[in-house]
Amino acid sequence: MKKDFMEAMDFRHACKVFDDTKKILDEDINYILEAGRKSPSSFGQEGWKFLVITNEDLKAKIKPYCWNQQQITTSSHLIIILAAIENLKPESGIPAKRFRRREMPQDKREFYDNLYKNHLIVTKVLESDENIYAWSSKQTYIAAANMMTAAAIKGIDSCPIEGFEKENIEKLLGLDTSKFQLSLILPFGYRLNPQSEHFRLPFKNVVEFIK
Repeated sequence: MKKDFMEAMDFRHACKVFDDTKKILDEDINYILEAGRKSPSSFGQEGWKFLVITNEDLKAKIKPYCWNQQQITTSSHLIIILAAIENLKPESGIPAKRFRRREMPQDKREFYDNLYKNHLIVTKVLESDENIYAWSSKQTYIAAANMMTAAAIKGIDSCPIEGFEKENIEKLLGLDTSKFQLSLILPFGYRLNPQSEHFRLPFKNVVEFIK
């Protein structure tokens, strides 16, 4: 498995154009999505949602708001990763509900409820939807990274995209931005062209052991 993982890391690259004649099997896209669903999140709150788009007309409408990048329309599956807003607010009742998925005494439940609220107050996360978005959006990248690696294990390509017009895409998708906001766009498919060479800094340049 160690070898398989590193081979997947070597296989993965930011694919700039996909072969639009090749489609990902349902079982494979579900495998990728499961990697996202099972990803870790702060306080275990899972502050994300994944929209899976295969409709070609909708992808064509999204493309102009993504700097006309080819990945949008040549991809087999276009995953829109949303960052939660409302569900992370204590007053929504969702955080407490998610803490209670795990069996624990009442006093421990109250401890976690208070820890969550106090942490977010001290760190000013709850001061605005903008601050909540900054917190939850950051976490969506954990899920995105796991999905890209899961795809690479299956021989499927991907390309994370941040180059987009956030508000225009949110309007196009009819999102209630008080609940969820656009965080990242992640197309998946099969490469049309050979993989470009990987360029990475040497291990010694990016890793420092502090003893």
